[in-house]
Amino acid sequence: MPGLSGDDTLLLLRSATELAFNSILITDTDHNILYANPAFCNMSGYDLDELLGQNPRILQGPLTEPVVIDRLRQNLKSRGQFSGSTFNYRKSGRPYLVEWTISPINDQAGKPRFFISIQKDITQLHAAQSTGNLFAKAIDAAHDGIFITNAEGVIEFANQGFEIMTGYTPTEVVGRSPSVLKSGKHDKTFYKGLWRHLNEGLPFRAMVINRAKGGQEIHCQQTITPVKNPDGKITHFISIIKDLTDRVFEELKLREQASHDSLTGLLNRRAGEIELDVALIEAQENDSGFSVLMIDIDNFKAVNDTYGHPRGDEIIKVVAEILMDETRKTDKCVRWGGEEFIVVLPFCDLAKASEIAENIRAAMSAFSFDDVGQVTLSIGATESTASDTTSAILERVDKLLYDSKRDGKNRVTT
Repeated sequence: MPGLSGDDTLLLLRSATELAFNSILITDTDHNILYANPAFCNMSGYDLDELLGQNPRILQGPLTEPVVIDRLRQNLKSRGQFSGSTFNYRKSGRPYLVEWTISPINDQAGKPRFFISIQKDITQLHAAQSTGNLFAKAIDAAHDGIFITNAEGVIEFANQGFEIMTGYTPTEVVGRSPSVLKSGKHDKTFYKGLWRHLNEGLPFRAMVINRAKGGQEIHCQQTITPVKNPDGKITHFISIIKDLTDRVFEELKLREQASHDSLTGLLNRRAGEIELDVALIEAQENDSGFSVLMIDIDNFKAVNDTYGHPRGDEIIKVVAEILMDETRKTDKCVRWGGEEFIVVLPFCDLAKASEIAENIRAAMSAFSFDDVGQVTLSIGATESTASDTTSAILERVDKLLYDSKRDGKNRVTT
């Protein structure tokens, strides 16, 4: 039987490559793409014209493991061959787990002239076993709901915790927008603030009221974090939602409220953090606001150093008594730490909060201690906004307290 001619051989080889189920990529020794078969184009989402002349690193992204890429370079340099797997990214930005081999095509002198790579998308086969990558971490955090969207906000992944919390299976939400969870409890200002953070590449954290598949509201502590590629472009958003609803939330609240500062009888810092979260939830549910005071005893270190810690403790206890006397029954007074205090004022605007703060300042200023004499307070006061988070409120009121200190102490700054 006569052999094939050179042209027939080339035709058959090209046809086999074009029809191959596995993806095939050919580069020169500088790793410029010279050829990609239809299977590769289908897997990556790129047209052939978009790939030619490019370096395969255009397929890399946040989940691409650097150790695998380093091993690839070392193996090609030392052995001329490589096999391994990691995450690559389609043109759309969606990740996929690829397994591939690279082999050299040598010239007559035995030196590499081209590299041929045979690749296969193994995402579905290995998703549950891909330890060390983002999906495995999400599955491991089963107690929290975790979902991942692309840059356009389309859900690409949701874990079992998400299903337990919301009632939606991953199949029901993949390909949809997170707006499926909207409760209608947040206005445009809230979402404007959310997207301002995310578009600037900053994480967003807030107490959010979502709605489950069955219609019930879910009070969540939600954190949304942008994921960037090596060029700094946002490709995905990771959302982690912690359910603080109903029994779990109430038990946590009651347990933390039982924790009081042993010296003053005020709530301790952990309980105060819970009260801030509660106030934020109530404000969002009722479309109202609340205020926060941050209070610091002026020159307290000098008092401790001069008159001793027992006298310092006496002053702290007097401050605590004044806070309880000058605030409302619904307000929460917290010993935040050392000589610093927080007062959470639910359903209270800034004007009323300023009045309460001034009463506290004046009461302390009028008090005289044996030996020490007058001890004053510096106070910062702020009111919540619709798009606020607890961390943003604390940062803002801390700056206002600093301004009071800087401007001469014994004053209230709003």
